[in-house]
Amino acid sequence: MVTTMKSDVEMELTLVPDVSGLLHEQSERSKRIKMSASDVKVFYGETQALHGVSMEIMENEVISFIGPSGCGKSTFLRCLNRMNDTIEGARVEGRIILDDQNIYDTALDVVQLRAQVGMVFQKPNPFPKSIFENIAYGARLHGLAEKKADLADIVESSLRRAGLWSEVKGRLDQPGTGLSGGQQQRLCIARAIAVNPEVILMDEPCSALDPIATSVIEELIDELKRNFTIIIVTHNMQQAARVSDRTAFFHLGDLIELEKTADIFTNPKNKRTEDYITGRFG
Repeated sequence: MVTTMKSDVEMELTLVPDVSGLLHEQSERSKRIKMSASDVKVFYGETQALHGVSMEIMENEVISFIGPSGCGKSTFLRCLNRMNDTIEGARVEGRIILDDQNIYDTALDVVQLRAQVGMVFQKPNPFPKSIFENIAYGARLHGLAEKKADLADIVESSLRRAGLWSEVKGRLDQPGTGLSGGQQQRLCIARAIAVNPEVILMDEPCSALDPIATSVIEELIDELKRNFTIIIVTHNMQQAARVSDRTAFFHLGDLIELEKTADIFTNPKNKRTEDYITGRFG
């Protein structure tokens, strides 16, 4: 019988524990809380739409909100940059903290808040302006560019980050409304990131897009989370599974479960989550 002896290097390697999983867990724990919600309730007139939702949203994560229509996920999303303020009769109770600031503080500048927490809507909504002006508008509004050259740099950088520059760089003076649906949605994403937000809210950003455009947006989301916290409402559970780090399931105005996406889809803790995931309702 021939025996082979392991080299000193091989012996050392066998004695070194596999710490990759531990390092990943430590990295996850070290992420900073970007936003936190405590007992958030929303009323539209006498109708209560949200019942005491509480959660923490981490920096540089993608978190998806899923649930059947009318479950409160878009209502809660709109709370995060006070878009419900624009709805007559809407009332929000509870606390939402962005970094160390209560965003419902009466002294808060809501315009500045919506620069920090940008929004991309379900249907692409470019301004009736040129591609260039769609991106430049917010930068001008918030005084981010003193010179025309600075503005041009912001426009180019934003379009590059949205994966759109190579497709439109030769027609920046043409209307944004002339782009395809997927391009318009990326234009709206570029417009949102042009003002240096910290959080990007996306309300079903791919529901009006074809599968190819949807794939492009999903790849973009994966790129953007390096620099932004992204919160996405989606009816597409496969999309939530593909793009998000964690997933929150809403039902009838309640937050039922919030876990790592893999756990939500393979081992949900709540029976209602399991019933929704498996298609028993929704």
